Amino acid sequence: MIRYLKSGQTAEATAGKQAEVRKTVEAILEDIASKGEQAVREYSRKFDNWSPASFRLSEQQIEGCLAAVPEPVKRDIEFAQAQIRNFALAQKAALRDIEVQTLPGVVLGHKNIPVNSVGCYVPGGRYPMVASAHMSVVTAKAAGVKRVIASAPPFGGAPHPAIVTAMHMGGADEIYAFGGVQAVAAMALGTEHIAAVDMIVGPGNAYVAEAKRQLFGRVGIDLLAGPTETLLIADDSCDAQMAAVDLLGQAEHGPGKPGRAADQFGASGAGAARGDRAGAVLAADRGRGASRLAELRRDHTDRDARRDGVAGAEDCQ
Repeated sequence: MIRYLKSGQTAEATAGKQAEVRKTVEAILEDIASKGEQAVREYSRKFDNWSPASFRLSEQQIEGCLAAVPEPVKRDIEFAQAQIRNFALAQKAALRDIEVQTLPGVVLGHKNIPVNSVGCYVPGGRYPMVASAHMSVVTAKAAGVKRVIASAPPFGGAPHPAIVTAMHMGGADEIYAFGGVQAVAAMALGTEHIAAVDMIVGPGNAYVAEAKRQLFGRVGIDLLAGPTETLLIADDSCDAQMAAVDLLGQAEHGPGKPGRAADQFGASGAGAARGDRAGAVLAADRGRGASRLAELRRDHTDRDARRDGVAGAEDCQ
């Protein structure tokens, strides 16, 4: 007998949520495109209860954040960024420029030229994602981008000291304290006080990802991250706590990330499969578990086929 410890969100509910996200983001982007910083400030006040005199942090504010971060944490940031920078530079060194003359007067080749400006978005509304500052700001600087700006939402009513420290130590030229769609739009479209960038990078929630999707073409993007879909198969030999930690690690960017657990996984796994889109299944043996996994896979394939058949070219990723 198969017992459902937790059921995930239906395909219909998921599609409805995606449509709602698309519509909401489209309206915000249009508003910011027409009203500029006034709209950015309105949405920042609405979503984050945050409306400082200036979204850009001053040198004094940055210094205050640096002073608030303990030295051991700074050393950890420095160590992590050194590893990321060294590998990014090694990757860059592997990209060779080529110029050859194949026939008299015929010169062919390619050059690797960094974009002029990049906007790095660092999630941090629910949990401060310091590592995202490393992976975006440091790599952009290693690539040779001339102007790197970075933004993160306020945390607890103020810029998060560790995120700001990571941005500063990574080499960000401008640091802003705002988040969500309004931050991505401000960096991509520009405002009265923010020059638009050529490319937006960094992860975020469903609204941030949708904003990047809709802005692609007007600016470049790195990729559309997520959602994460995790399938954990476990029997009675599994360490349930470690399996739960694996699931939670995939849910780090916030609630609503889908995950499923099947077979003899137990209450720990069910607790880790949080959010409306996550589910957990308990089966008596591997045969029944495998059978149910096949059904889940068919459901997943059918859902994607229905989505792709209806959504059209605008949703191709």
